[in-house]
Amino acid sequence: MADPARIKPEAKPERATSADEEHPKSEDAEDASATAKPADVNKEASSQDQAKQEEKADMAAGEDEEEGGASKRLKVEPEKKKERRQKVDEDEIQKMQVLVSSFSEEQLNRYEMYRRSAFPKAAIKRLIQSITGSSVSQNVVIAMSGISKVFAGEIVEEALDVCEKWGDTPPLQPKHMREAVRRLKSRAQIPNTKYKQILFH
Repeated sequence: MADPARIKPEAKPERATSADEEHPKSEDAEDASATAKPADVNKEASSQDQAKQEEKADMAAGEDEEEGGASKRLKVEPEKKKERRQKVDEDEIQKMQVLVSSFSEEQLNRYEMYRRSAFPKAAIKRLIQSITGSSVSQNVVIAMSGISKVFAGEIVEEALDVCEKWGDTPPLQPKHMREAVRRLKSRAQIPNTKYKQILFH
């Protein structure tokens, strides 16, 4: 990015040159009507004005190239990031396809159920609005339902581990779910809203 201190002084001389360009025209008109100057003096003045204008145009073009170079770099970087993201996404898609193709029939059914399952958005929206006391956008509802699904999945995974350790067989029972929640709370993976930490005694 160009330094603002450098840009301001350059903008003022350009305005001055535009004013100088206008004044020679009015001077030329006055000179033509009132008195005629020698042709050599007019040629020298116009050649000097042209030389100054060319120098200023070259300087402005150089700075535009510098600024343009920076903006081009900024444009190129997001394009590279997009390409990387697309490559990563393609790699992940291929890995998922390989993984899904190796599923057994039971695993495939479970995966389909996992993909299809979702919390009802109307219920989530009502819950959020009752807690916050204000209306929420659809994006917030979608995000919260996704987070809720992940949270429920973590509890179920922990409950399955509990069931296995206790030597029980699925389906899960409420005692497994309660123990899973207790374990997650002990690891501070679930916030305990009832317990308030006292900072000062």
